[in-house]
Amino acid sequence: MEKVPSREEAWMLFKKYNETESLTKHALAVEAVMRYMARKHGEDEEKWGVIGLVHDLDWEKYPEIHCQKTEEILRSENWPEEYIRAVMSHGWGLVTDVKPESLLEKVLFTIDELTGLVVTSALVRPSKSVLDMGVKSVKKKWKDKRFAAGVDRSIIEKGAEMLGVELSELINDTIMGMREVAEEIGLKGNPSAPS
Repeated sequence: MEKVPSREEAWMLFKKYNETESLTKHALAVEAVMRYMARKHGEDEEKWGVIGLVHDLDWEKYPEIHCQKTEEILRSENWPEEYIRAVMSHGWGLVTDVKPESLLEKVLFTIDELTGLVVTSALVRPSKSVLDMGVKSVKKKWKDKRFAAGVDRSIIEKGAEMLGVELSELINDTIMGMREVAEEIGLKGNPSAPS
């Protein structure tokens, strides 16, 4: 019998498979942006947040079977099909053939990469903070392919297209979501630092 997982259950499951600080911060950032986007679109914030939190559940221990192992773990925990499918869809075209179809899936697919670019953009600022960072700061870095080279911008562009949303709006939403957990993800910084 499927059960709707609570945030606490999702967090405990995440911690069971992940120890690194960087992955934990990434999970918290994606969770926060998913919650922000759910509120913006009048969707189920708890569901969106929980899916965002566990989307990379298997990455630390099983990177070579990313998403497949998460599917196995979530099935063994009796997670709802909808949650499992959403997690699988964020690896579309890379490690799965599950195409993002719902709004939730399209958002997760897009902002997973985008949070990485926002983090890196914030860390090179004098304030080291998302609290005083605007869209322009991220867009400036967008064109420099050497900057945050691990961030696949084509995925973000594909996601924005699927969502029918301008890149600037997506970046703004991602920053706003991440501001809500700035301290937990190490990006509170010192917004009053001279820039």
